[in-house]
Amino acid sequence: MSNTDIAGAWDAHARWYQGRANLPTDVVHYGGDIGTEADFRLCGDVKGKRVLELGCGGAQCSIAFAKQGAIAIGVDFSAEQLAHARQLADQEGVKVELHESDVADLAFIRADTIDLAFSACALNYVEDLNRVFRQVHRVLKPNAALVFSTNHPAAHLIDTDADEPLLVRHSYWDHAPMEWEWNGVPFRDFHHTIQDVFTSLIRANFRIDTIIEPEPVPSGARSMFWDETQTLVPRYLIIRARKEGT
Repeated sequence: MSNTDIAGAWDAHARWYQGRANLPTDVVHYGGDIGTEADFRLCGDVKGKRVLELGCGGAQCSIAFAKQGAIAIGVDFSAEQLAHARQLADQEGVKVELHESDVADLAFIRADTIDLAFSACALNYVEDLNRVFRQVHRVLKPNAALVFSTNHPAAHLIDTDADEPLLVRHSYWDHAPMEWEWNGVPFRDFHHTIQDVFTSLIRANFRIDTIIEPEPVPSGARSMFWDETQTLVPRYLIIRARKEGT
C-alpha cells in the first residue's frame, strides 16, 4: 500500500472517523486516553509563531495552536480529512493554512521559517522516517523543536483481539508493514523501533531532549481508541527533538 493508498483509505474513512473521534480543538492532543499538551508542556508558547502540523487530519491540533495565537499550517495527504479541517476551522473562527501533500514533501515551505513542527499519531503511516525528518530539519529555524507522538512499537506486538491480554503476535524486530482494517477500510502501519526513530532523528541532525511513554489517564470515560492492553503496554511514544546545525 503506497502513500496514495493510505490517503485513499483515509478519504474513505474520514467522515466516519471525524463523526466519532470527538477530538478537542481547545488543547493540543497526543493520542487517545493520555494527557494533552496541558499536561506535557512540550510545545511552549506559540503566540505569533509559525507552527507546522504534519498529518493534521481534521486539523484539531492546528486549530488549537491557532487559538493560542500561532500562525498554523497543516499538511495531510487526505483530501477528505482536509475538507473536514477547512469546515472545522471556519466553525471555530480561526485561520489555518492547509496543504494536501505527503508529509515528506514540504517544498512549499522555505528553509528556516518554522518555529515548531508537530505531529500526533501520523508518522506510523510513514515508511521512510529519514526523508520526513530531513525535510522537517530544513524548514525549522535553528534550535526549533519537532514534537510528535506515534504508535509505541511495543503496542504493535500485542494482539488486541485475543482473549488473553498479552498475546504477542509480532516480533519487535520484524519491520514488515502491518496490514489491518478499521470499519471495513484497509490500512497499513509501519513498525519503527525506538532505535529506528532515534537513529533517524540523529542522522537528520536533531538532538532529542524528551522521551515520554505516557500512562493512560485515570479510569473514566474512554475514547474510541481504548482497549485494556493500554493498562499494561504503552500505546504511544512522544518525543521532542531540536534542530541542530543549519
